[in-house]
Amino acid sequence: MRVFQIQHGWSVEHLQLATRPDPRPGPGEVLLRMKAASLNYRDLVVCARGYGSFTGTLPLVPVSDGVGVVVEVGAGVTRVQVGDRVCPTFHQGWIAGAPDLARLTRTLGGPLDGTIAELMCLSEQGVVKVPAHLGDEEAATLPCAALTAWSALVTYDDLRPGSRVLVQGTGGVALFAIRFAKLIGAEVTVISSSDDKLARARQLGADAGINYRTTPEWSRPARELTGGAGFDHIVELGGEKTLPQSLRCIRAGGTLSMIGVLSGSSLAAPLGLVVTRQVRLQGITVGHRDGFEAMLRAVEQHRIRPVVDRVFDFGQLKEALAYQHSGAQFGKICIRHA
Repeated sequence: MRVFQIQHGWSVEHLQLATRPDPRPGPGEVLLRMKAASLNYRDLVVCARGYGSFTGTLPLVPVSDGVGVVVEVGAGVTRVQVGDRVCPTFHQGWIAGAPDLARLTRTLGGPLDGTIAELMCLSEQGVVKVPAHLGDEEAATLPCAALTAWSALVTYDDLRPGSRVLVQGTGGVALFAIRFAKLIGAEVTVISSSDDKLARARQLGADAGINYRTTPEWSRPARELTGGAGFDHIVELGGEKTLPQSLRCIRAGGTLSMIGVLSGSSLAAPLGLVVTRQVRLQGITVGHRDGFEAMLRAVEQHRIRPVVDRVFDFGQLKEALAYQHSGAQFGKICIRHA
């Protein structure tokens, strides 16, 4: 089978098209013929060995998200059957319950081989069936970006109709967060550097938008949108440069989901605002399989269709990663397997 793998060094430049023996499923395992994959910012971090020893060892097949069709099952498999279309779960060992180190570190696309391979052999416990109304590229966007947004807003919070949610940016997680927040009945504000992207976010259901390039101190007008009360939940994707402003517009007792570090990973924020207003800082690392399946039921019931920005061919992985790095996309970047 063909794969892309990082070899002989850690960087995007060290990604090479290679071949490996076709895998075969053992007891309790399933063999997938992969149909599509989608990119996350994490995939760029992995190529640079940004997670240290938790990144894995070379050679490594990168990319965490994808969808495939079950073409063979091992003895004792009951969760799926040949012909089912499934997504591999990002956390291969986290079925349910509280996270621990073992559950959080068995992840696809580093340290485990990822989805840029023609075939994948996985435990039946590490795959979930996907809704039939989604195309392959759409389904491939679900394991990380969609579940991260769902975990933040649903699994780890108790939002209700009328809750106020602020979402940073218009990447994959952000656009799923808009859709899921609107399912709950929340009022959603989006910040972005592009008026065009803000207009497109409103088409997805966002109630208000602020351009943080033209309004660098965006926390003040954002808070004014809540009548001065502050937001119940902020989907924090920026990190170092956005966290201080997020803390200025979160309500007392509100939840701030720490998901991304796009503007830096150091903490330089007024912690007094956390303590005196009892703000909850909740780290989010995707989520467990039970949450994934709950999210898929909502996606199916409401016929949600993920936003796919651009689709590249299998051999264009480097070009797709360069586009991911540019930040020009609105929604998800996908790879179509041949």
